[in-house]
Amino acid sequence: MTATALQQILARIDGKGYPAYKEIRGSYDFGDYTLFIDHVQGDPFAAPSRLRVRLPMPVAGFPGDTYQKRSRRIALRDYLARMFAQACRTLSHRNRGSGKSGLLAMDQPGQEILERSAVVVTEAYVEARFVAGLPAQGRRVLGRQATAMLCQDTPQVVDAALRYARLNAQQLQTHLDTAEDADALRAELPKRGLIAFVAEGAILPRRSGVDDRPWQGEGVVPFYSPEDLRVEIDLPHAGRVTGLGIPTGVTLIVGGGYHGKSTLLSALEVGVYNHIPGDGRELVVTDPKVVKIRAEDGRRVEGVDIRPFINHLPSGSNPATFRTDNASGSTSQAANIIEALEVGARGLLLDEDTCATNLMIRDARMQALVEKAGEPITPFIDRVRQLADERQVSSVLVLGGSGDYFDVADIIIRMEHYRPRNVTVAAKAIARQLPTGRQAEVLGPWPEPVARVPLAESLDPRKGKREVSIKARALRAVLFGSEEIDLSAVAQLVDEGQVRAIGRALNLARERYMGAGQNVAQIVAAVMEAIEQNGLDVLDRYPSGDYVIFRPYELAAALNRLRTLRVRQERQSS
Repeated sequence: MTATALQQILARIDGKGYPAYKEIRGSYDFGDYTLFIDHVQGDPFAAPSRLRVRLPMPVAGFPGDTYQKRSRRIALRDYLARMFAQACRTLSHRNRGSGKSGLLAMDQPGQEILERSAVVVTEAYVEARFVAGLPAQGRRVLGRQATAMLCQDTPQVVDAALRYARLNAQQLQTHLDTAEDADALRAELPKRGLIAFVAEGAILPRRSGVDDRPWQGEGVVPFYSPEDLRVEIDLPHAGRVTGLGIPTGVTLIVGGGYHGKSTLLSALEVGVYNHIPGDGRELVVTDPKVVKIRAEDGRRVEGVDIRPFINHLPSGSNPATFRTDNASGSTSQAANIIEALEVGARGLLLDEDTCATNLMIRDARMQALVEKAGEPITPFIDRVRQLADERQVSSVLVLGGSGDYFDVADIIIRMEHYRPRNVTVAAKAIARQLPTGRQAEVLGPWPEPVARVPLAESLDPRKGKREVSIKARALRAVLFGSEEIDLSAVAQLVDEGQVRAIGRALNLARERYMGAGQNVAQIVAAVMEAIEQNGLDVLDRYPSGDYVIFRPYELAAALNRLRTLRVRQERQSS
């Protein structure tokens, strides 16, 4: 149908009951683009209607070099989502009636450049997915206001955000180049034996715990790399960059309080993602297989082999098949490590402030008082070298209170007033001069891996009359059917769209990949492959702009925290 036909329908239903809006579902030719009205809300207070606009690429006018390479295509989609969301905020009118009347919206991206389902770019077209609050007075259609919103405001948003000729070409180019440089830098890490890189001049501090933009004003200290850890790398657009290269193995970040230890670790934590120009962390990159680990009192653990860290339990529970509805600090942290390794983590980030002390260290005095026979825990200090040397899993640890780790570290970096110094030689000398006398407590080799096979029937997305009810609560939780999956301790989630996508991915896993004997690692890999091949649209039956790409580690974390999850174990070779 044509745009004129849409106007005629809206004029005819003006003043009727709100359900009359159902008549406008369909597609409409606006000349330069097509408007799709995929879902119409039930009333003005319900979730808003879902719409799409699609421009043929000759109309959108984006040059091929902005989208033909994967890195640049993802960055282009991210940039267009930002422009579309901004244009919606400028033109959307919330005073057109009851409830969500007049709303035009798309999720506003944060500091990370991520693949988003909100905008799709192909060689043939550009498509944007957004929501609209169809205007109403009480629960009656406001046809004239709807006509203004759909036939005047929406074309203005499309014109401002989806046409290359109307955008700031230099700003767009910088956005794409920044993402491509970060991807190129990240690809260099394994070639150089690095787990992470922090560029000279990076701004690591953030404005606050709830504002992820760079800290501004007096006292900002640009990052400086110590000469003996400085690395130079040539990038496609930025040219030669220098910075701190953190090598694979075991790295300690030490120093006094408030000198930047945790700030550096936080930057490494989100260095698995690309960042927008001006963020300050554009050239802070981390191996994408690095996972932040912490203790998580109270979480549920299902069938995890925690023997590398806990060899027996006083309760009589079998640590090879550990299950609990209320994990302690040490058992939760042990499970978090094993679960990350299960799905392929190649690096761990740990901050002593959020770790279980008794899992991290047992000093010589405690060893003398409580003999090993009375202590089931093998502390991380006695496994960290084994992880690095035998399993090629690196660790970066923030420490301020335990010099025992000097004995097992490869590199020790001291932060002073937000500036790093390589103090490895001095720390090793101290370790020789002041031996702690503690004894390593490793009782043997790392146990052979145990595959966990989830039972599909333990995942139930139903709620009430709905066969599938899945919602996100910001970054905190997924509501999966009647169950709430607590993700508040899963540190590397940065966008609510990731949480929405993970909820849908769990259901995709249940429907397609469970029930045939596949283990957690295989199921997670299958879901990620499906997204790689088909895009985020594979997560839903209908086109949706709600989803943002996630990593396999966060998907596994959500599955593992589902309190109804049941698994069976299968032995496998390493």
